[in-house]
Amino acid sequence: MTRQLRTRASRPNYAALMGMPEDETGAGPSHAPHELDDDSGSDFAPDAAADPAEEDADMDLDDAEGEIDDEEVGEPPSPAKKRKQGSRSGASTRENSVLDYGSASVVSKAKKAPSAAAAKATPRRAVTVIPGLAMSTSKPPHAAPNLHHRHRSVGVYRKEGKVERLAGPPALFEQEATVLTNAWAASEVVSSRVNRSWGYNVGPGPLWELAEDRGWFKEAVSTNRTVEKEIRPRVHDGVALRPYEILSCSEATPYLPSDIGTTEEGALKPPPPVACSFGPYGKQSRREMHMFQALKMSEFFSNSKAHVFNAGAPVWGLDWCPIHPDDRPHHRFTQYLAVAPFPSKSHSPMIGTRVRRPSPACIQIWSLKPSDRSTDRMNVDGDAHDGFAGNEQDGSDAGAGEMRCEMVLCIDSGPAFELKWCPLPSNDAYAEARPSFFRPKLGIIGGTFEDGSLTFYAVPDPSTIIDAVERPAGQPLLVKLTEPLLRIELEETACWAFDWANSDVVAVGCTNGSIAVYNVGKAFRGESPHQTLLPTHYFTAHQSAIRSLAWVRAPVVSASGEVTADDPTVIASGGYDGVECLTDIRDMCGNVINRTRDVVTAMEFSAYTGSAVTIDHENMVKAYSVSPSMLGRGHTILEPNGPIWSIATSDYHPQLAIGVTDGSCLTTNTMRTTRRGGLVPFLEHKIYQLDYSRATGEYRMLENFLPKETQNRPVATRQNKTLPVGTGAWPPEVGIHRVVWNDGNGLGRIPLLASATASGLCRVDWLMGRWVRDQLPYMGIEGMRGEKEGTFAEDEEESD
Repeated sequence: MTRQLRTRASRPNYAALMGMPEDETGAGPSHAPHELDDDSGSDFAPDAAADPAEEDADMDLDDAEGEIDDEEVGEPPSPAKKRKQGSRSGASTRENSVLDYGSASVVSKAKKAPSAAAAKATPRRAVTVIPGLAMSTSKPPHAAPNLHHRHRSVGVYRKEGKVERLAGPPALFEQEATVLTNAWAASEVVSSRVNRSWGYNVGPGPLWELAEDRGWFKEAVSTNRTVEKEIRPRVHDGVALRPYEILSCSEATPYLPSDIGTTEEGALKPPPPVACSFGPYGKQSRREMHMFQALKMSEFFSNSKAHVFNAGAPVWGLDWCPIHPDDRPHHRFTQYLAVAPFPSKSHSPMIGTRVRRPSPACIQIWSLKPSDRSTDRMNVDGDAHDGFAGNEQDGSDAGAGEMRCEMVLCIDSGPAFELKWCPLPSNDAYAEARPSFFRPKLGIIGGTFEDGSLTFYAVPDPSTIIDAVERPAGQPLLVKLTEPLLRIELEETACWAFDWANSDVVAVGCTNGSIAVYNVGKAFRGESPHQTLLPTHYFTAHQSAIRSLAWVRAPVVSASGEVTADDPTVIASGGYDGVECLTDIRDMCGNVINRTRDVVTAMEFSAYTGSAVTIDHENMVKAYSVSPSMLGRGHTILEPNGPIWSIATSDYHPQLAIGVTDGSCLTTNTMRTTRRGGLVPFLEHKIYQLDYSRATGEYRMLENFLPKETQNRPVATRQNKTLPVGTGAWPPEVGIHRVVWNDGNGLGRIPLLASATASGLCRVDWLMGRWVRDQLPYMGIEGMRGEKEGTFAEDEEESD
């Protein structure tokens, strides 16, 4: 039996239904013949030969003309673009399709002004992608930029009104002079100018003229949020110290870092000195640094303000202590740094494995204070030179201060994996008349420890401790904290990473892939109704241990558009499963923003770029926007030559610090220009490089590197270019485990960057920014901030 074909059903003629005349060629409205030309209209197509005059015009300091802004995208793109043949001015005879809603026209040099009717008819819409990150906007979503452009950074918390800025270069041991200015989101003009001006920074540190505090904490909602005292108020003033005791050197030996072996009697031996060479390349000097010893880099570089000190063992915990502005003169503007070393360099903890208490370990409190010989003259003839007080014209380095280990906290929780002070000042206020028995606290510090707990300690002020125990000269105070302020433990898992949302709420990442949120402020104040503190939220976010997490410190906005005093709700996390996600604790469902084959070792939130900065494959550092209009969009910031251990962002500036396993400490500008190929290159600054010789067992620290332009490896691969790469293998002793900027001590201390290595050597650097060509745009900071009225040349360049 032969197969019979089914009768073909007739199709309706849409042209006849719409009353359109039929085309003579027989092509319907959806099959109109396309006339081709040489221009494909694709952003990814090779650029045609351009006029040399146009190329010169493109070489601007910040040429973002090729970027598709929100205002340029007026209509949705058409499925098929009209193509022309011959003259470009010839009109097309093709009839519009019944499904043609209009074609999007992209103008590269001149923007087409929308008509008044179209602007009036543009509806506003509410963009809600993640609960808690919603905004009302009339702008369409950002279009993807082409190969040579990237999106401009969009902050999440848009503070309006006034804010403090520096009136002069910062001084480390002096009170900074500040003036009120327009905040970066005071107006669209100020926002555009400030963000654009940050792209002119070609130095390793922040530009003091543009620095401002963009952090947000719920404790400041009831204030004007103008000066530092209002933005970062004092917290936990009523929390008292727990009992502690002073130990002798012999009693504190089990808590201090030690050597791998022991003596014949079985006693612990102190760690051997670290032999390291410092100085210019080819002219280095060998030094042996013992535990608790510090060294000034000004001995080798006359203009260096850096310090290097030895903690005795690999360091994994590092953070600066915030001090309230009213109490800094009492402390002589001393900066305190918490350092948490391992018991020895061979100590290797297992993920998820707890140790039994007591497990002796320590937390060292180091200070960066004025030199003793410069104390008397600091306020007399101490002119500021490069941001430091003190008269340095005679060649002295008194203005750089000195590092000293003030106190060692002996604890029984095991070594710390992560260490962070309360982000707001929690030190007790200084008072002339106080009882003799009162012992003020320096602050509240929390950390995850090897016993699997999240533990908080009230740290005593080392300047007020009366030491009755004899100890050698230069030996720090040895303090045993017998009782923690709060200890949190989970029966089924161990705590691994944590972050403060504010002074009350913390989030902790666990080794079973879960995230727990606690309100520790109530427990500090004794307001918790339960003897055991229970989490307010507990949910699974990853399939394996969570290595890093960070709160998105952005306010919760009510339905009426008012900022509320609620806690932040969004957490960015990364784990050993290679997943990076954003989670809103109100629905506890993770939104995956990226997957990688590597372990996500670092995750930080940048208030300036409004993005979660983390790692990606091939050792890349990427920023994924959390702004509702650009949620999930990411761009590559840097590609070091090795895996990344640590990333540091700041609430005061957009400079990003990176600690790499190859021994390099890097910084770069996350708000650089949006166009690649202009006169402001994408620079990365290598602060120092630590090397290790397996043959001799000695180290070498190199610095004073020239800035290097950031290379885009994916683009170079597509263009068949070969980029230099490292060896891919480095000794573990040179890894930079932690980097952290000095937040919480005012605008005058923001250039301080601390870093810790696997060798036990730690370093503090003073890094300043620099304007390209040493010229300020907009005729100075007054023009950038809108304090001076008028139109500037940079505004005209941006509107081209």
